[in-house]
Amino acid sequence: MNVFRKPFRYRNYKVVYWLIGINTLVFAATKLLGPQANIIMAKCLTMIPPYIIYYKFVWTFVTYMFMHASLAHLFFNMFGLFIFGVPVERQLGSYEFLLYYLLTGVLAGIFSFGIYLPAFFHNNQVISLLGASGAIFAVQLAYAVLFPDSIIYLWGILPLRAPIMVLGFTALELIFSITGTMGGTAHLTHLAGFGFGWLYFLARLGMNPWRRLIGRR
Repeated sequence: MNVFRKPFRYRNYKVVYWLIGINTLVFAATKLLGPQANIIMAKCLTMIPPYIIYYKFVWTFVTYMFMHASLAHLFFNMFGLFIFGVPVERQLGSYEFLLYYLLTGVLAGIFSFGIYLPAFFHNNQVISLLGASGAIFAVQLAYAVLFPDSIIYLWGILPLRAPIMVLGFTALELIFSITGTMGGTAHLTHLAGFGFGWLYFLARLGMNPWRRLIGRR
């Protein structure tokens, strides 16, 4: 058996709930510990390209996923993680899900680092990256690949098959990134999470996402 594809022993430890709890606790800490502590946490946990270059803050490729700019930012990311992550973890098992979540999030952060770093060197523009959205996009892809016949009610009203919803959101992110719409949102990080999730299914799980999304199992 290919060691790279060797499956983990199946366990369901409900990692999604732990991830939601950690994200919530980190956000609460940034609001309750005072402005000085908030500034320190932001500098040390948010992914800021020049800090990685000059101060070697390489751990921020992981910790940026647990920082959120606002309560709304936290809520929508955690809501997405709950809705899509719980069934995906139940299907893949906790070990596989956690590897998928963290790896796609870290790789999306590294990709974003490579995209944002030139802005600093060319015009001294410092861009910070925070939030779980890259990993959440990967989880949404996983849900659509694993449950292609599932129906999602967009805004609680409009019924869409999971593949249509995920591909639609991805197309919107691509349009936003090209047109510059909704500035301040890391659209390329979202697309990177989606892309690395796609590669994970091909390389690690031996599944072709496209075939499953279009109904060819």
